[in-house]
Amino acid sequence: MAIPASNSPPDPVPDPVLVVFNRFGLGARPGDRDRIAGDPRGYLKSELRQPDIAMISLDDPAYPNLPGSTSAIQASMAANFQRKLDRERMAAAVGQPATANAQNMPAQNMRAQTTPAPIMPAPPVPPPAAPTKPVPPVEATLFRAEAQARFDKALRAQGGFVERLVYFWSNHFCVSVAKDNIVRASAGAFEREAIRPFVLGRFADMLMAVERHPAMLFYLDNQQSIGPDSRAGKNRKRGLNENLARETLELHTLGVGSGYTQADVTSFARILTGWTMAGREGRLGEPGSSVFNANAHEPGDAVLLGKTYPAGGMGQAEAALDDIARHPATARHIATKFARHFISDDPPAAAVARLAKVFAKSDGNLRALAAALIDMPEAWSTPLAKMRSPVDYVAAIRRAAGPGPNDPGQSLAWLNALGEPLWQPPGPNGFSDLTASWASAEGMKVRLDIAWQAARQARDIGNPSDMLDAVIGSSASPETRQAVARAESKQQGLALLMMAPEFQRR
Repeated sequence: MAIPASNSPPDPVPDPVLVVFNRFGLGARPGDRDRIAGDPRGYLKSELRQPDIAMISLDDPAYPNLPGSTSAIQASMAANFQRKLDRERMAAAVGQPATANAQNMPAQNMRAQTTPAPIMPAPPVPPPAAPTKPVPPVEATLFRAEAQARFDKALRAQGGFVERLVYFWSNHFCVSVAKDNIVRASAGAFEREAIRPFVLGRFADMLMAVERHPAMLFYLDNQQSIGPDSRAGKNRKRGLNENLARETLELHTLGVGSGYTQADVTSFARILTGWTMAGREGRLGEPGSSVFNANAHEPGDAVLLGKTYPAGGMGQAEAALDDIARHPATARHIATKFARHFISDDPPAAAVARLAKVFAKSDGNLRALAAALIDMPEAWSTPLAKMRSPVDYVAAIRRAAGPGPNDPGQSLAWLNALGEPLWQPPGPNGFSDLTASWASAEGMKVRLDIAWQAARQARDIGNPSDMLDAVIGSSASPETRQAVARAESKQQGLALLMMAPEFQRR
């Protein structure tokens, strides 16, 4: 099967409609391009005006199995405790003989064993029991339900700009299900509770929700961080864990090279002591919930980034986070990542500066930041040269070719094969946003396999050339048009469309 060259140069002046669906959104569905009506900027801004557009409604009967994070974590805690009991029972059983041996039998039983029994007709042999399907762990069930809700949301989205914002912020404030079953059970709830409600709100509110969420506290080990001079620290001889403090400064807010020091990291770790997740026993609060343990909090004033924060329990960290959210370095860091994600790997300095100014002047209003991006000339004039990330590519395929199986398994498997497993980044810095990370020869081979699978599953495929016009439009190159038109079957034509450079790039 011939494939258009994926490394051919992009159009120098991109089609504004393709910019809407590829750069800002999750790809066009058949018929989507006709709805723009000559106003691509207005089409995107209409998404920003829709109330609760980022939310996944739990009133929807399609999502009956999406508990809050506290309930999800409690379910995982209970399952983990039961697994522990089961292991202990199995270990005890292995240590005991399955049946008493003849040497230890009472004499009367020995005699009974040696007395010939009357011959009786053999009972009928019952049919073999049907093998029972193993019940998946509760964490896997929760994870798959959350994944299905996320995939459904991407399919239903108008253009997908707000969903792309959700993906951006979820990767910026990432947790990983590889950490522990606690995170596997709650990663989806974390995104629903700490990211989606604030994706068009204030950065400071999202920051606060993220850092105090039980999934983040557990992922970055803050439940292990105890003030050395706190009551718990003196009794247990345990100390600080700096993970949450370091990643908050380095990745979530100020950024590398912004001027903070190791002393700031240590001081911030002291400030954050006491922020924890209640354990299964419920001594600190409802199990699985975010709580403040005053006995583990480092007492006294603390100096962070040259400012003194008076002793004040949980409020000390809240005040520090509020100031960090408004720091000029945070504005620059967020603006740089935002421009890199939506414009180019090496974004124009002027574009970054304007986004940072909007962030600072609006007090971190993320709706204003998204609107400013829409209004930026660079967002419309820069060639579509970035490679779609795996999560964007899978969403674009589903939107173009149809939803596929009513089960998240295949989409999850595709993301695993492409190197971006859902909610499982390689580290706290999230998945890479650079084209080079996704444009390898092996990665393109996997994309070809996925495109072919999706094409074979697609129902009611029309003329692939008509689909090319519906999804790509006038931006399709003569080479792409020729390859799709000469395909040996409708399925092959659709697969070629989904492998075309114009489909792959954003």
